Amino acid sequence: MDPVILSRLQFALATIVHFFFVPLTIGLSFFIAWMETKYVKTGDESYKLQAKFWGRIFLINFVLGVVTGIALEFQFGTNWAIYSKFVGDIFGSLLAIEATVSFFLESTFIAIWAFGWEKIPKKLHCVSIWLVAIASTISALWILLANGFMQHPVGYKLVNGVAQLESFTAVLTNTYGWHMYFHTVLCAFVLASFLVMGICAWHFFWGKHVEFFHQAFRHVSLLALIATVGVAVSGHQLGQVTAEHQKSKFAAMESVWVTQTNAPMNLLTIPNINSDGNLVEALPVPGMLSFFAGNSFDTEIVGFDKIPPDERPPVFPVFVSFRLMVGLGCILLAVAILTFIIKGFVPSLGWGLWVYIILIPVPYVAAELGWMVTEIGRQPWVVFGEMKTALAGSPPVDWYQIFATLGAMAGIYALITITGFILMIRAAIQGPGKIAKHYA
Repeated sequence: MDPVILSRLQFALATIVHFFFVPLTIGLSFFIAWMETKYVKTGDESYKLQAKFWGRIFLINFVLGVVTGIALEFQFGTNWAIYSKFVGDIFGSLLAIEATVSFFLESTFIAIWAFGWEKIPKKLHCVSIWLVAIASTISALWILLANGFMQHPVGYKLVNGVAQLESFTAVLTNTYGWHMYFHTVLCAFVLASFLVMGICAWHFFWGKHVEFFHQAFRHVSLLALIATVGVAVSGHQLGQVTAEHQKSKFAAMESVWVTQTNAPMNLLTIPNINSDGNLVEALPVPGMLSFFAGNSFDTEIVGFDKIPPDERPPVFPVFVSFRLMVGLGCILLAVAILTFIIKGFVPSLGWGLWVYIILIPVPYVAAELGWMVTEIGRQPWVVFGEMKTALAGSPPVDWYQIFATLGAMAGIYALITITGFILMIRAAIQGPGKIAKHYA
C-alpha cells in the first residue's frame, strides 16, 4: 500500500468529520448573538430563551468541532513531514495567529457566555457571544488563507527547495483565499439557517411550542435568503478565480478537453471514466462557459489538451461533485426564496413541513462536496504548481503504521460523530421546556 494514499485518506477523514461541525459553529453563533441582542434591547424574555435553547445545541457542536480538529494539525508533522518543511515558513505564522488569537478568544468567551448567565451584566454577557461569533469567523479566515496558499501560492520565494515567506501582505491579500473565505462563511450561514428552520418545522408538525419556534423561524428565514443568494454570488466569483489561477481544476469541473474561446456550456455532459474525453456532450449554450469564466465570450477556456497528463486532476469525481453541489445549492436557494415569502404561514403547512426537516442534511452534503471539488481538483499538487502530493509525505513512516492509525481514527471519529449528533438531536427535540433557569 502507498503511504501517501493512506495519509491522504486519513487527512480526508479528519477533515470531513471536522467540517461537519465548523459551519454550524460559525453560523449558529451569529444567530444566537442576534437573539440575545434582541433580548438586551427589548427586555423580552422570549429572546433570552431563544439564545439559551439554540445555545445548548451550539455548545455540543462546538465541543465536537474542537475535539475532531485536534488531529488535523498533528498530521502535518506525522504524515506530511516534507510538505510541512516546504510550507512551514508560511503556514507557521498563519496557524500560530489562528491558535493564539482567534481560538483562544473564542474558547475564553464561550466559557464566559455558557457559565455567565445571571452572573455578569447582561450587556457584557451579550458582548461575549458576539466575540465568540466574530472569533469563529476570524479563525476561519486564517485557516482559509493557509489553504488559499496551497491553491494559489503567493508572497514567497524558493530557497534551497523550501518556500520562504517574502511578503506577508501578499499572503494576507491572496485573492483565492479571500474568495474561499466569503464562500465558506456564507455556506455556514446557509447550513445554520436550514438547521434552525428544520428544527422549527419539526415542532410545528407536532404542535409543540409553536409560538416560540415561529419567532425563531421568522428571524432565520431572512438569514437563509441572504445567505443562499450570497453563496450563489460568491460561488460564481470563486469559479472565475479558479478559471484564472487553476485552469486544470476548472477544466475538470466542466470536463473541458479542447481549448477554445467562445466555449459553450453543455447542459448535458457525461465524462468518460476510463479514458480521455466525454461520452456525451449535448444541449450546448454557445459562449456561456467563456462568459461565466471571465465575463466575456472571448475568454479562453483551457482544456486538457494543453495540460500534461501528469498534471491533471481526476475528472469524474470533480465534475460530479461540482454539479451535485450546484444542484443542491439551487434547491436551497429556491426553498429560501419561497420560505421568506410564506414565512407567516409555514406553521400550518402540515405534511409540507417535512420539506424543511428533510433539507437539514442537504447543506452539510453540499459543503462537503464543495471541499471535494476544492481538494481533489487541486491534485496532483499539494501546493499548486510547486509541490506534488506524491512527494509530500513522511518517508520514515511505513504504510502499516498509517493503516493502523487510520483504522483507529475511523472508529473514534465514528463514535464521536454519532454521539454528538444524538446529543444535538435530543436537545433539539426536547424543546425550550427542558432548559434550566440558570444555564450551565
